[in-house]
Amino acid sequence: MAALALGGAVPVWLSEEDLSCIICRELLDWPTTLPCGHSFCYQCLDDLWVKQRAGVGGRPWACPTCREALEAKPTLRKNPLLQDLADKYRHAALELEPGPETAPVPPRRPAPPPASSSEKEHSLSSPKAVASSASERKIREILHNLEEIQEKLQGGVTWKEASGEQVPEMPSSSLCLLPVQRCPVPRRASQFALRAISPTFDLRSLSCILEVSNSCRTVTVSRCPQPYSWGSERFLISQVLCSQALSSGQNYWEVDTRNCNHWAVGVASWGMKRDQMLGRTMDSWCIEWKGPGQFSAWAMVKKTDLHLGRPEVVGVWLDLELGKLAFYSVSAQERLLYECEVSASSPLHPAFWLYGLSPGNYLEIKQVNS
Repeated sequence: MAALALGGAVPVWLSEEDLSCIICRELLDWPTTLPCGHSFCYQCLDDLWVKQRAGVGGRPWACPTCREALEAKPTLRKNPLLQDLADKYRHAALELEPGPETAPVPPRRPAPPPASSSEKEHSLSSPKAVASSASERKIREILHNLEEIQEKLQGGVTWKEASGEQVPEMPSSSLCLLPVQRCPVPRRASQFALRAISPTFDLRSLSCILEVSNSCRTVTVSRCPQPYSWGSERFLISQVLCSQALSSGQNYWEVDTRNCNHWAVGVASWGMKRDQMLGRTMDSWCIEWKGPGQFSAWAMVKKTDLHLGRPEVVGVWLDLELGKLAFYSVSAQERLLYECEVSASSPLHPAFWLYGLSPGNYLEIKQVNS
């Protein structure tokens, strides 16, 4: 690959979730990074530690994401790189909004004053807003529009390569339709319908970042941490298991992913460690969508890239007689996405991970029609 000229710019896909604080769910403001590598707004983290003092193993200073405990309160310093990225994203988002050409950048919270001379490093200087040229704004706007179009095409258009048949060109107006406005695609009965089950989310395992519907078949990223009572079975990150323990036979279920930007769907044993991510343990398996070009499968702690478009509905087929797990993209019919072997010494449960933490994002377990 040819080296870029000095000072050249490379377009990078970034979403607001990539630069957001997990505590306040907004763009990072005075970001500080803990030794474990996770970053938060300084004020959000400091307030959380002062108010809750709910650490790990009697230590009050713990990372809200991975729960790694610290012996003492660390010296919090500004991460200038993250601050610069958040400022650029904030400024670019304003420029792409309709309105005056030079919209003012919204003020950030003032720098928190140090509590003592030993904490002077907490005081952070405010970086200057980064201005973008008209040409850079235009490039970002074009890339943003292309990304939206690409996602819509991946979700709603299938290219029939085998037969050489081409899908008629879609009118431009149809690209503006939201997923709920699309015309439903006629679907034949599922080949797995006789083995279909309707799992329900288990409240004991539910992360405090998530909430479920009354039917326990929809899990949503909540707008504020939920006051669930703490228990060793509750996930520390945004994951949840279903109550159904599958130990034999063949089982099938479907998950609607259209209303979640980043997600993972799979199976795991009930004994999966609550501070680990789905697919990164020897007793969990999944497929994972994190954006265009970031679709993968995880099995036996190994990642496999899936060079496929985003599935709107995922069908999960678990055959414990043969020790097989398969994932399908479900539309008019099932299309195999990934298949692997499973071997577990204990029953497996449907498992879910809502990555990105955009409030209101949700996954729904569908009712399979026979």
